[in-house]
Amino acid sequence: IYGSAKGGAPLKKGYHLPRAAMENADLARIINSSEVQSVLKAKLEAPKTHAKNANALKKKSLMEELNPGSLKRKADMAKASQKGTSEFAEVQKEKKARKAESKVHNKKHKKGDETFYKTLMKAFEAKAAEAAAAKAEEEADEE
Repeated sequence: IYGSAKGGAPLKKGYHLPRAAMENADLARIINSSEVQSVLKAKLEAPKTHAKNANALKKKSLMEELNPGSLKRKADMAKASQKGTSEFAEVQKEKKARKAESKVHNKKHKKGDETFYKTLMKAFEAKAAEAAAAKAEEEADEE
């Protein structure tokens, strides 16, 4: 009904059996033959892989490796900001002392007309007064 490889099908008009793409289908033997292997390029080496970088701020174990004691410091900071702990009381005591010291310093060194801002403004006021006097003098000369 389908005919043969050499001739067409007698009952089917224009039909030919599909022909094999290869005469010798032993592909492994052909590829590994010395004739083919002598023409092929050398096998490429795989590119070198590298370790993936990790973010130490997100990975606590890596942060501890890079910065020993960071977990303990972080825990201490958490205790220092948690009300009711002895660390929190210590921090508040130091803060109170620092504020009192600052107040004493400010009373002693920053009073009246001796502050930086006031000294700066005095210089500008003097310059502005000179400019106003010069302008008034020019107007008087013109009249």
